[in-house]
Amino acid sequence: MAQQERAVRTRNALIESAAELFCKDGFDVVSLSTISARAGVSNGALHFHFASKAALAAAVWEAAAQRLRRITVEGRARGEAAATAGGAGAIGSGGSLQVLVDTTHALLRGLRHDVILRAGFDLSESPVPVAAGADLRRRWQIWVEGVLAEAAREGALARDVSPQDAAHAVVAATVGFGALGSRNAQWLSQSMLTRFWALLLPRLATEAALKGLVPSGRREGTAGADTVPPPFRVTARSGA
Repeated sequence: MAQQERAVRTRNALIESAAELFCKDGFDVVSLSTISARAGVSNGALHFHFASKAALAAAVWEAAAQRLRRITVEGRARGEAAATAGGAGAIGSGGSLQVLVDTTHALLRGLRHDVILRAGFDLSESPVPVAAGADLRRRWQIWVEGVLAEAAREGALARDVSPQDAAHAVVAATVGFGALGSRNAQWLSQSMLTRFWALLLPRLATEAALKGLVPSGRREGTAGADTVPPPFRVTARSGA
């Protein structure tokens, strides 16, 4: 059992070291010997776990995909809990739009603090033979499109807003914040994303849905978030 635990720790250390170096220097530049040295293990131990750098990249991507799945699953679970606790129906509790807002905040917190998640998104645009369908950005887009389709069924989207067009805007912004955040962490701050939602939600949501939305995200599970002004609600555009 002790030997198995050591093997798991070694494998995890290699994945984290690879993620850090992929983010810092890029997949093409980093060598396996550099990764093993950073992890504090021998080259032989690295090759015992991973036959090649591509295999190690695939492990980094899979670990990142698990993190993304956890973020999206927990986002839906919080939304369902809020709707049940509120007892006011989907729109009264913020509905799917609030789930989307909350989950984008969770994603950016993850990108800010979790190097494996960041590396997974970076590998999505790298010419790395990870695996078929290994694209976190595409998975994120599919999830966002699904939540916005639910918001449309709830009657929360403005009449002239299509879920697909809205998804393009949200994915472009969040992925863009992630890319910019690799050089300036302010792009991954809660306040930056809050301002984005305060700008977009009045265009995205119906006036009735807008009243229940909090662009700074609901406070449950936001320990460690940036210091920002108290949650505020957006209002409909004048003349809208």
